[in-house]
Amino acid sequence: MDPSETDNVDPVTQRMGFFLVPHFSMMALSSVTEPLRAANRVSGKPLYSWHLISVDGEPVSSSSGFALLPEFAITSSPEFSHLFVVASIGVSDYRNAQVFDFLRRYAATGLTLGGISLGTMILARAGLLDRRRCTIHWEALRELAEEFPSLDVSRDIYCIDGDRMTCSGGTAAIDMMLELIARQHGHQMAGEVADQFIHTRMRTAQESQKMAIQWRYGVEDRRIVNAITLMEQNIERPIPMKTIASLAGISPRTFERMWLKHFSVRPSQFYLELRLKAAQKLIRESTWSLFDIAMHCGFASPSHLGRCYKQCFGKTPGQERAASDAR
Repeated sequence: MDPSETDNVDPVTQRMGFFLVPHFSMMALSSVTEPLRAANRVSGKPLYSWHLISVDGEPVSSSSGFALLPEFAITSSPEFSHLFVVASIGVSDYRNAQVFDFLRRYAATGLTLGGISLGTMILARAGLLDRRRCTIHWEALRELAEEFPSLDVSRDIYCIDGDRMTCSGGTAAIDMMLELIARQHGHQMAGEVADQFIHTRMRTAQESQKMAIQWRYGVEDRRIVNAITLMEQNIERPIPMKTIASLAGISPRTFERMWLKHFSVRPSQFYLELRLKAAQKLIRESTWSLFDIAMHCGFASPSHLGRCYKQCFGKTPGQERAASDAR
């Protein structure tokens, strides 16, 4: 929206602000703003206006490399009915005192404050999620819970707790905004907005963030699904194959045979690759030391991680990090 238009907004229009953190997700931003545009179109009224903000008013690059020019810097932004922090990868070390003060001043007004995807992490670091239920993208759930053990962190796709709204990101932002539109303008309006995006079902907040295991891996056998679930839930402290087989209700011999049939690798190799992929993500996207990554992903030492990593990916963790830093 053109900055020159912001002073001529209809008095009933809700002014929605979106603070962009460098490397924000374009998918998340579109998912949280497009329902507002569609609501205006469906209603024929300017129910919402939307405005981008950055620290200094200068362009901000998304994780995909596209740069957007905000209307406002945090020192000159107007009052909003709702303010959302939109963030994605690369916030492990994001601690901008000026931004935190801006968010705290806004929160003090009692208006609605939200976090989209890893924007939840920024709100937590500003001390604005205490005694609030919140959620974040599934890849960062553990990091958020470990950094802020007193927070009530949920695996829901979105959470609305009073004047705090947090969302796991991606298309889940559509569902959160549909819920907001339904509360403010009725479920029929929200349904018509959903239809604009061929969004055939408005998901509830409590639904799972990740695609069901049977769809991700193309398996129907509940015993295999249970076994994979156990593996994914025990990355840091791997559990023995015999234990997994027993908990899944399979004999060790049948367990091995079923895994080879479905995945063409032994279950132990499948489990190892899950842990290595978790390590790969941390190497590429965090500033954690290789020691911390090794411990977090269930390896005895950085050298143990290094040997397994090179065998799986053809490069060492150090080479992986150097390549990622060069991008």
